[in-house]
Amino acid sequence: MRFLSFRKIAFILLFTLLTLVASRINFSQLVGSTAQYFTFFQFFGPIAGAFLGPAGGVASVLFAQLIDFFATGKAIEPINILRLLPMLFAAVYFAVFLKKGSIAKASVAIPIVCIALFVLHPIGAQAWYYSLFWTIPIIAKVFSKRLFLRSLGATFTAHAVGSVIWAWSVPMTAEQWAMLVPVTATERVLFALGISVSFLVFNNVLAWVEAKAKTGVLLTEQDYLLQPAMQLQKK
Repeated sequence: MRFLSFRKIAFILLFTLLTLVASRINFSQLVGSTAQYFTFFQFFGPIAGAFLGPAGGVASVLFAQLIDFFATGKAIEPINILRLLPMLFAAVYFAVFLKKGSIAKASVAIPIVCIALFVLHPIGAQAWYYSLFWTIPIIAKVFSKRLFLRSLGATFTAHAVGSVIWAWSVPMTAEQWAMLVPVTATERVLFALGISVSFLVFNNVLAWVEAKAKTGVLLTEQDYLLQPAMQLQKK
């Protein structure tokens, strides 16, 4: 019953609504495709795991993406189905960033596996330097607890999974991967800033809701509460 509480369902529905809106606002086109885009969903997608835990976050992100998938009439093709995966891994990374244990270790293993899969591809081997982006989630996890680096690690985790899927399914040249280096750096910094801001907003709003409702279901992080919210929670 705690898992199916009204406020947890309300959060999932709100998250789904935001996903439906944000997924319709294109941000940038994927190189190698004329019909695939990054959308504004990239600016907040991973944060669900912070409030619902890894399993709940993944379920929430998957549910929101599936609703958008069928609502927009996307073709049931392998590439479209596989494109659901990057944000799921990003949600897990964001959720377990401050934790220890097997799941936290597994979240760091994902970019390592992606690096290996990328350089095993004939073109990826020529553009091996591109996979160095995916050391960022590892470095962030090991050396920092800052929110921006947490967000950067999450968005680059999504990027790692998505890029490997793209490399093995969409023909690209080593030159195209090289051209993507500055584009990727700019996009991911912007995504990380959006994730950080989205998390701060949600964290404070949900803390206020929790302080009023006292459900004990929605998780919030005390270190990122504004002073009024912190005072409210202490009452």
